[in-house]
Amino acid sequence: MMKLFITGATGKVGSRFAPRMIQHGHDVKVLVRDVAQAQALEQQGAQVIHGDLVQPDSYLAALQDVDVIVHLAAKFRGVDEETTRTANTDGSLALAHAALQAGVSRFVFASTNNVYGTGGADRPKHEDDELNPLFAYPQSKVAAETALLELHREQGLGLRIVRLPFVYGDRDPHIADFLPYVKQWNPAKRIHMGHHADISQALLLAASVPGIDGRIYNVADDAPISAAELLRFHGEESLPEAAQQEYDAWDMVVDTMRIRNELHYRPVYPSFYSAWAAGAL
Repeated sequence: MMKLFITGATGKVGSRFAPRMIQHGHDVKVLVRDVAQAQALEQQGAQVIHGDLVQPDSYLAALQDVDVIVHLAAKFRGVDEETTRTANTDGSLALAHAALQAGVSRFVFASTNNVYGTGGADRPKHEDDELNPLFAYPQSKVAAETALLELHREQGLGLRIVRLPFVYGDRDPHIADFLPYVKQWNPAKRIHMGHHADISQALLLAASVPGIDGRIYNVADDAPISAAELLRFHGEESLPEAAQQEYDAWDMVVDTMRIRNELHYRPVYPSFYSAWAAGAL
């Protein structure tokens, strides 16, 4: 059993990950700014810590007996660049310094496959490729990754970085919310996705496998899906001019051999269609 401290436990990923960890028998603490939103997690057995990432004094005491921090909290859409930077970069660094102060041995940081941007090699993106983040969210994640890796090298932070794909499943409306953007893509453009069950699997592996401090892992399923397929499945059609849009064939497609080889990650749902067939959407 591990003692986990999870941030972002009321978000899309965290609200699926934390219950799975409780069900696995792990001791789970969750950091939240609004205790009311964590009532369901508390009822399932989580210890709810009221605090703010950028104010370590609000949660430092709760870290004293923790084995692993899984840092999922982030700002993505609907906020300005300064708020994004404060939450995703400054908050991550505050948490990492608190982890070092409390002696937490492992720190799992959830980043994004959007850090790669477009361009580069004509193949799926590899963890060691040059990063080219195109908007505020991945830019803030790159800044956080860079600073956390420096803390790993200079102060021994037990860092493991997991770059997440587009996440779906478990009744998450993420795909439906994103379809207006997909309608404007060239129908042949593909996107790598990952089911919540497999994201939880990857995070658990990153938290539990020894000897991987400082490593970065792409996570995704085995079969990128095209815009045309996603739209057709949801009864939508692309905009007429979308077929004329230029696109990078390898944008949003990643190489997952490292996590497969080093952590023995195997997707429960290798494709969107397998999740659909299993009734897991």
